Amino acid sequence: MTGFDEREPEAAELVRPYVITKGRGLPDEEQLSLITLVTAASDDRQRPTRLSPEEQSLLELCTAGYLSVAEIAGHTRLPMGVVKILLSALTEGGYLITRPPVQRARLADRQILEEVLNGLRTKFG
Repeated sequence: MTGFDEREPEAAELVRPYVITKGRGLPDEEQLSLITLVTAASDDRQRPTRLSPEEQSLLELCTAGYLSVAEIAGHTRLPMGVVKILLSALTEGGYLITRPPVQRARLADRQILEEVLNGLRTKFG
């Protein structure tokens, strides 16, 4: 049996999401969806010291390359809404670059596929 004092809660459990996000609201789903790709801006300017610890960790995480919003939330173990709000703020500040996901390819026309198949059959038997 473990006592209450033996386990210390993590810092993320102690701080309310409203405090972490500074009361900002969620961005539009079109702006940041779960599969939007995010990376750090390539500016060599000095990183500001006014960023919160959560914003600093998001910025550090995004310096490795493109990650989806869902992957970032998984790495940080913060709620998805909080991650979206912080990423939106960092993007507006010019510290992050977002790229919308690649749109689904259009389905091929059945007639074209049949013509290709018929052409292959006539050429190769």
